[in-house]
Parts: sequence; structure tokens; C-alpha cells
Amino acid sequence: MTTDGDMARPPRWAEGVLRSMLASEHRDSVSGDLLEEYRATIVPARGQSSADRWYVGQVAGYAWRCTRLWAMLFSAAFVVRQAFDFFVPTHDFYFRSLLTTYTAVSLLAATSLWSAWRSGSFVAGIVVTIVMTQVAAVLSVLGVSFLLAIWHDPATMKAAADSGGVAEAYVLPFMAVIPALIVGTVAAAIGSVSRRVFAGTAR
Repeated sequence: MTTDGDMARPPRWAEGVLRSMLASEHRDSVSGDLLEEYRATIVPARGQSSADRWYVGQVAGYAWRCTRLWAMLFSAAFVVRQAFDFFVPTHDFYFRSLLTTYTAVSLLAATSLWSAWRSGSFVAGIVVTIVMTQVAAVLSVLGVSFLLAIWHDPATMKAAADSGGVAEAYVLPFMAVIPALIVGTVAAAIGSVSRRVFAGTAR
């Protein structure tokens, strides 16, 4: 005898994101266990809509655990750059922009390469890198808000305006999704192909 829970299906996009972030050797077991709990326990107890929200929450929690190291590094680089712009103002931003760009590209490439290698999936490298940038964006906004909550004197606010404005500090982190897609695609291709070549030679 089947029940509604036995036939229930979580949001496909959330299930796809989860599977793409999992290492290949854990993909079926982890996603299968979560699906089993969703159908056997959560749907009968809470109903489909609430169960879907629970499932998305579980995926979000895993996304945080999977990307937090890279996200914190990416966010730290952005917040440190903002701190320099706020507290050590300059009229020549070339060196700072160059350093920030190379740091961001390196972290994006490393995230995608590591994720694609770990999972053996080209798509995983891109998905994890995009998710990482959005987690980092939230952390960056919190970091900049913390700075401005403590230091919001006229000199600091003027330096912030001269470096692009406070609004830019809140919008720019979320725009990192664009370079993440570009850099992530290239690095994911390298990581997934390298994993296959390595696996082939190891046999």
C-alpha cells in the first residue's frame, strides 16, 4: 500500500543542486536518505508545501557546509578591500583593483576546480561556484555593514563615496555570479576532465 508520502517529490531544482554538490561516492546514499526521510516522515507530518520548505532548508544547510570555507575566503577578500578603501583612501585604485581581481579569479577557479574534481562532474564545479558567490555575498554585506556600523564618521563616508559609494559595496558582491559562471565553466572543465584522466590511469 502506498501513501501520498511515498509518491511525493521534493523540488527538482533543489534535488539537482544537492546531487551536484555531493562527492560522487556519496551522491546516491546522501540524496537517497534525504528523499526517504522527506517521503516517510516529513510529508506525512507536515504536508507537501511545508515538506518542500524543509527539503530546501536541508539543501541550503548542505550548501553552506560545502561552500563555507571558500565563501569566507571570498568574502574576507572583499571586506578587506572595502576596509582599505574606507580607512586608507587613495586616488589611484589600479593596484588595489588588480589585486582584488586576481584574488577573486583565483578563488573562483579553485572552488570550481576542487568541486569538479571532487564530484567528477562538470556541472558541479559551476553550481558550487555560483552558490559559493551568493553565500559570500551575504557574508560580505554583513561584513561591510559591521564596518559602517562602527565607523560612519564623515571622513569614512567620504572615502566610501570616493571609492564607488556604499551602495556599490552592497550590490557588487551579488554580481560576482557573472565571473563565477565564466571562470567556473573553464575551471570545471579542467577539473572534471582531470578527474577522469586520473581515474583512467589509476586503473
